[in-house]
Amino acid sequence: MSVAPAAIALVRAVSPRLAECELMQLERVPIDASRAIRQHRSYVHTLGELGARVEWLPELTEHPDGVFVEDTAVVLPGLAVITRPGALSRQAEVESTAQALARYRRLRRIEPPGSLDGGDVLAIGRTLYVGLSARTNRAGVEQLERAVAPEGYAVRPLPLTGCLHLKSAVASVSGGRILINPHWVDAGAFAAFDSITVDDAEPAAANVLTVGGTTLVSSRYPRTAQRLRSAGVEIRVLEVDELHKAEAGLTCMSLIVQAA
Repeated sequence: MSVAPAAIALVRAVSPRLAECELMQLERVPIDASRAIRQHRSYVHTLGELGARVEWLPELTEHPDGVFVEDTAVVLPGLAVITRPGALSRQAEVESTAQALARYRRLRRIEPPGSLDGGDVLAIGRTLYVGLSARTNRAGVEQLERAVAPEGYAVRPLPLTGCLHLKSAVASVSGGRILINPHWVDAGAFAAFDSITVDDAEPAAANVLTVGGTTLVSSRYPRTAQRLRSAGVEIRVLEVDELHKAEAGLTCMSLIVQAA
């Protein structure tokens, strides 16, 4: 997602209990919370440098995954859909996000039995690609479709293989292009787009965030970073490896609200 000037980036501080986060794909290893906090602050500082106005959501120190605000909402130009995260431990995170977004958008909500993580929703033009993951079910996708259809959006559900969220497998970069891991999601669903493929040695590298024409890439993925450079994509490399231990990516730590 590209961020226009005056866009708002909603972020939340890293909980000191980050090491107790939900994990699905990775083995649990020790997490240095202090180092994760420093890396997160650098990430937030970079969002500001690239033109976003940073707005901090209330701290949720008792919620290990609270920093991953992307999962709590899907923000579109005229509407925000407040999600119902698939991990039960995360469902109390959404209210503070809803209160913040109510200042900028009309709100709709995902209700039981639906579950939906924002990290499973990739908006490209008027299409929302939605990953059917362990965190997002068909009832959640159907509710999302009903919420956004009056706004002129189509919803396209996609099965995933081997990854946590859709945005673990594919993300937008500048120039209407995508970065994709075709082993984790069907590349045919994105055949209409000019695509750049992650390096096979860096399967999780597709989770990038494009802000004001610059694509943020994790320092853990230098080969994919070079592929982006070679394709003419302007990039900035950030150290977020401590946050990766909590299955974090670059998109999941902010919610971008474009200026109305």
